[in-house]
Parts: sequence; structure tokens; C-alpha cells
Amino acid sequence: MLTHAQVWSAIDRLAARAGLSASGLARRAGLDPTTFNKSKRVTAAGRARWPSTESISKALAATGTGIETFVGLIQGDKAGAPTRSVPLLGFAEAGAGGYFDDGGFPAGTGWDEIAFPAVDDTHAYALEVSGQSMEPAYRDGDVILVSPAAPIRRGDRVVVKTRDGEVMAKELKRSTAKVIELKSLNAQHPDRTLATEDVLWVARILWASQ
Repeated sequence: MLTHAQVWSAIDRLAARAGLSASGLARRAGLDPTTFNKSKRVTAAGRARWPSTESISKALAATGTGIETFVGLIQGDKAGAPTRSVPLLGFAEAGAGGYFDDGGFPAGTGWDEIAFPAVDDTHAYALEVSGQSMEPAYRDGDVILVSPAAPIRRGDRVVVKTRDGEVMAKELKRSTAKVIELKSLNAQHPDRTLATEDVLWVARILWASQ
């Protein structure tokens, strides 16, 4: 017997396989971004709400996934790699206070979660990209996996948060005691040079959906 929880879990796994959040999967499928959100899975009266076959079909087409694979996801995809849930936040929310400690580690409440395969870093978290400012490296709805504890070298892609609350994804060009030089991932946006004292934290991007 097919259960409500199995179908929604399969959609979450489908999104994770594509490196997307539930809302990112919906956007890529041409649906309302809230179509697969957890708030849509239960009615105001507390009844289970099922996803439509049309929305599932569009999600499968958008990710190039066959129905047989989706059935495997419903059954738990036992043959697949093990996954671990990591905290998930949107870039816009990441600029607000309360989500990170002073070292850039996830803290506070309000985080969603997303499953990633073989994530060994217990401090890792995910950020969902919004807008076109990071194209072509990262598209709207893509998810990047970030490690605040990973060592950072020149040429690494990083997420930087300033003391003014600005959050950006760039490539590290150079870091000295006084300044941090960052290369933009989008040629239409300028490179940045920030005073070290104006940077709250820098964290390395370990993985990104493509």
C-alpha cells in the first residue's frame, strides 16, 4: 500500500538527487515554488494532501528521472548511497541574524533540512541559491554545500558574510592580514576587495548541484 509519507519522501529524495531543495525542484519543474513545501503536505484541517500526478510528472521530466527510478525512491532506494540531513537555508535568509555563530557555524532555529549523500562533515550546511547573480556557476534554485570548518586555499569557491549582513558566493583570489580579494562568479558583477575587519566569516563550498 502506498502511503502519503512515502510519496512525499520520494519527492524529497528526488530533489536531493538533483542537488535541489523541494522549492528548487518545483521551480525547475515550472511549478509554484511552494508546490512541494512541507506546509503544502497537510491541509489547514490537518488532512493529508497528496501531490498531483501532473506535478510529479513535471518534476520527473525536469530532472530527467524515469518512473522506475521514482518508484525506487518511494520504496526507499535501498540500493542507493546512504544520506544524511544537513541544515538548509536560503541566501536571502542567511544575511539575517540568528542563523550562524561568530565562526560561521549553523546555529539557532528556523533551518529547514535537505538530504545529501555521504556528507561526513558534521558542521556542513546547505544554502539555496536565489536569483541570477551567480550564474553561470550557480542557478536559481541550485543548492550548495558549505563547510565552515574546511581549510580554504586560493582558487576555492567560498561563501562570505560581512559584518553588514551581506552574504555572497565568490572565488577566493587572495587573503592577507588586511584584505580579502574575491573574484566574481558572474562576469557582469565586479570582483570585490574587503577589509578583513569587515568580514564576519568565510566558509568553503564543498559541492554544488550542476
